Amino acid sequence: MFMRIDRLQAALPEPKKPDPNAAAALQELLGGKYGEMSTLGNYMFQSFNFRNKSKLRPFYSLVSSIFAEELGHVELVSTGVALLNNGPGDPTPDVDVSKAPFEDMKDIRLAGSFFSNGGGAMPMNSNAASWNMDMVTTTGNIIIDLLHNFHLECGARLHKLRVYESLTAPTGREVCGYLLVRGSVHAHAYALALKKITGVEIEKMLPTPNIDLSRIPECQKYLDEGSHRRLYRFSPQDYAESAGVWSNDEVALPGDPPGSLEVVDGLPEGGKIPELDGNYGAFAPNYAPEEIFEIASKLYKKSR
Repeated sequence: MFMRIDRLQAALPEPKKPDPNAAAALQELLGGKYGEMSTLGNYMFQSFNFRNKSKLRPFYSLVSSIFAEELGHVELVSTGVALLNNGPGDPTPDVDVSKAPFEDMKDIRLAGSFFSNGGGAMPMNSNAASWNMDMVTTTGNIIIDLLHNFHLECGARLHKLRVYESLTAPTGREVCGYLLVRGSVHAHAYALALKKITGVEIEKMLPTPNIDLSRIPECQKYLDEGSHRRLYRFSPQDYAESAGVWSNDEVALPGDPPGSLEVVDGLPEGGKIPELDGNYGAFAPNYAPEEIFEIASKLYKKSR
C-alpha cells in the first residue's frame, strides 16, 4: 500500500507569467521515452512482479524505494507543467469570452493541452504522443531488469539536461535541476546493485552521460544538502534492506561533493504544493465559484 503526503519533493518557484511553450517542453520529462512515467512504470511493475522477494530482499527494497520516489517525481513534473500553463488570460470572473481572450493559445506548441485539459499535465510527451505500456520492461530476471533500469536512468539524465538547456523559465529549470541530482542517485544505485550481483564494476562507467552537476546552478542546493548521497525509503519501517546496496562504506560519485552513501528513513522535507487559481474565462461556462467556495469552506470547518 502507499502513503501520500501533501507536499512536493522539492519546492518550485511560481512563474511570474504563463509560459505554455516551456510547459510543453517539460511534458517530455513526464511522458517522454525517458520521462517520469517510464521510470515509474518500470520500477512499479518490477517491484510488483519481483521473484524471491525474501531471498533477494536488498534488491527488492532498492527497486521498491526508488519506485516510491518516482511517484513523487511524476507529481513534481506535473505541478511544474500546470504552473507554467496557468494562463494566459484574465483570472477574474467577468471575462468577455466573445472577445477571444485566449486567441494566442491556438498557436502554442501543445494547443490541445489547453483545449482539452485546461492546461493541466497529461501522460504524453512534448509532441502530445501518449505514454504507453510499451515503455515498461519487467522480465522476471533481476540482472536484466537492473541493467535496463541503469540504461533508463542514464537516458533520463540526458533527457533532463536537454530539456534544461532549452528552458529559461525558473519553474522548469528547478524541476530539471532537482531531477538531475536524484537521477544521478538512481543510476548510481542500479550500478552498485549490478556490481553486487555480477562483480562487474559498472559504476566506473559513471557519470554516464558525463554531466557535471556543479555547472548547473539549480542543482547546487541539493548537492550542498547531500541529496546526491541519500536514498529515501518512503516508509516508516519497511525497505531498510536497501542499505545492503546503498551503503557499506560506498561513497558519492567522483565530481560530486564527497561523503558516504546513506539510506534515510522516511522522505525528504520537500516543499509546499502551489495553489493553482481558477481561470474563469478558460472554463466558461463555469460553475458558480462563490457557491462552490462557500460549500468547501463549510466542509473544511466541519472537518476540523
